[in-house]
Amino acid sequence: MDNFYDLLQKIKKRPAMYLGRHSIFNLQAFLDGYYFARRELGLPLTKQESEFQDFLQWIRQRFNIETGQLWASILLFHSADERSAVDRFFSLFEEFLNGQKITEDDEKRLESGKIC
Repeated sequence: MDNFYDLLQKIKKRPAMYLGRHSIFNLQAFLDGYYFARRELGLPLTKQESEFQDFLQWIRQRFNIETGQLWASILLFHSADERSAVDRFFSLFEEFLNGQKITEDDEKRLESGKIC
């Protein structure tokens, strides 16, 4: 998979096709399996996969969780059910990416001298 974010978009559009059902824990299991397979094949993380690991830490910070609680459990706790937790996952991921893009754009402007 060349583009991890494309895979996430495919899951977002048709979660039941990839996960079996619209479940935050099925999403977590799918992604854990994805990372396990890459490790077994000896493939290094791509930039997007590394950023995604930052996102999972960001979820803990976003909800002010200092324990080792799994991200899926955190999202389920703050959602009505598993289906809404999956939807929330994708909305938070977009929020995270938008924040990352702003930071990258600011860095580029700083480097070019356009921000004081």
